Amino acid sequence: MAGTTYRFHPLFTLVLIGSSLTGYFLEAITLFGIVLVHELGHLAAANGFGWRVREVQLLPFGGVLVVDELGSVPTWEELVVALAGPLQHVWLIILALLMKWLEVGTASWWDYFIEANIMICLFNLLPVMPLDGGKVMQSLLGYLLSYHNTILYSVWISMFLSLGIIVMAILQLISGQLPLNILVIGIFLLVSNWYAYRQLPYHFFRFLIGRGSRVSLLLSRGTLAQPIVITKHRTMADTLKLFMREKYHLIYIVNEAGRIQAILPEQQLVSGYLDGKKPGSAVSDLFM
Repeated sequence: MAGTTYRFHPLFTLVLIGSSLTGYFLEAITLFGIVLVHELGHLAAANGFGWRVREVQLLPFGGVLVVDELGSVPTWEELVVALAGPLQHVWLIILALLMKWLEVGTASWWDYFIEANIMICLFNLLPVMPLDGGKVMQSLLGYLLSYHNTILYSVWISMFLSLGIIVMAILQLISGQLPLNILVIGIFLLVSNWYAYRQLPYHFFRFLIGRGSRVSLLLSRGTLAQPIVITKHRTMADTLKLFMREKYHLIYIVNEAGRIQAILPEQQLVSGYLDGKKPGSAVSDLFM
C-alpha cells in the first residue's frame, strides 16, 4: 500500500482467527485498526526523515518497522520514530471521548476502544525490545555507552524483562487465572530477543558499514572528537567496540611509557577492518 509492504505476524493472524471463532470479531477488527494507526504513526515519522522502510510487521500489541537504517541515523531521529507510534493513541482516545460525549455509537464500545488504546500504548512503552519503549531505552543508552555495549545491554535487559512477563503469567496461571495472551507475548518477546542476541555480530557489522555516512555528517557540521587511548597490541575488533554512535573518534596509540606512537582517525580503523583484516589483528598493523 503506497509503496510499503504490510505483513501480518503469525501471532496476529492467530489472534484474528481465534477472535472470529469465539465471537469477538468486532473486538479483533478494532484491535487491528488501533495497531494499524499506531504503525502508520511510525511510518509517517520514518518517511519524514527519508528512511528506507522495507516492510511493516503487524503484531497484536503494535508492530515492527523493518528499515535499512540500522545505527546509521541520528539517535534523536530514532527517538522521534519510536515515540510516534504511542503518540497516536493520544488523539485516538481524545476522539473516542468526544464521540462518547456526543453519544455517537454505543458507550460500551467506546469504553473498550479507550481501554484497548491505553493497554496497547502502555505495553509498547515497556523497556523491552522490539517494543517502542525498548527502542527509546536503546537510544538513550547510546548517549552514555559504546554502540556495541548499547545493543548488548539492551538485549540482556529485554530478555530479563521478557522472562519476568513469563513468570508473572505462570504465577497467574497457578492462582487459577488463564493469562494465555500474556504468556504467549512474553514467550514471543523472549524468543525475539534471544534471536537478536544471536544476531549481534551482524547488527554491529552493519553499524560499521554505515559508519562512513554518519561520520561524514558529523564532520560536515563540525564536531568535538572523542579520544580513544589504547596500546598497539589491542585488536581492531576490541577497539571498534569502544565506538560511540554520536561521537567522532581519534585513536591514540601509546607505548608502555605512555608516549604517543600514532594517532589514527576512526575512518582508517573502520576501513582497515572492513577491508579484510582478521578480527584478531592488532591496531599496529595499520601503521607499522
